[in-house]
Amino acid sequence: MADVNRGNRPLSPHLQIYRLPLSGITSILNRITGVGMTLAAILIVWWFAAGAFSAEYFATVDGLLTSILGLLVLIGSLAALWYHMLNSIRHLIWDTGRMMDVETVEKTSYGVFAGTAVLTLLTIIIV
Repeated sequence: MADVNRGNRPLSPHLQIYRLPLSGITSILNRITGVGMTLAAILIVWWFAAGAFSAEYFATVDGLLTSILGLLVLIGSLAALWYHMLNSIRHLIWDTGRMMDVETVEKTSYGVFAGTAVLTLLTIIIV
């Protein structure tokens, strides 16, 4: 029998209906932070190269990186570094077959977020 109601229902779940699980969010953020750290590494290499090129060019690049926007980018890069490291440790534990039940995955996801915030703030305070 033909489905007469076929045109009235959604073809697939979309973001207004489907709630992405926390493990999916952490996975996506892990990839985003990896790309972000690559871009931050390019900025740092640019800063070093400017210092090797000339004092005026270094002053320009240093002024850009120490501006409010530059500091926000560097702090975001620091948070990305801590997040990526903590999430990678979690994945190493998963590679051993441990801590893979749903409750523990959720707890460690929140732990990665909290650890990222704490370690980022500690690094800013110490450095």
